[in-house]
Amino acid sequence: MDEVSGWKLFRLRPDGTIGPLFINRQQVVELGTWLLSEPHPTTGFALRPGWHATLSPSAPHLKMNLKSGEIRVWREVLLRGVKLYERPESQGGTWVLAEEMMVVA
Repeated sequence: MDEVSGWKLFRLRPDGTIGPLFINRQQVVELGTWLLSEPHPTTGFALRPGWHATLSPSAPHLKMNLKSGEIRVWREVLLRGVKLYERPESQGGTWVLAEEMMVVA
């Protein structure tokens, strides 16, 4: 597969920028820019290099309304260099791990 459309869940910061939920949380993700995936070993998480996304905006295993007040938002993305992983519907169905990602909307 050359390029796949998908969806990714991000943290929406008070300043309006978006960033990853868990790994490399300080990163600011720019819209309209191709971003290469980078490995970021994080305590408590398996090392799974690549941008993680889904084929539809659904990840029932992840909370949307956190007690901390953190806001999470779905954004449409384009993905390159992808591998598909079949997961249970309770985890959003097919997962996509990609070498490159661009947020388009």
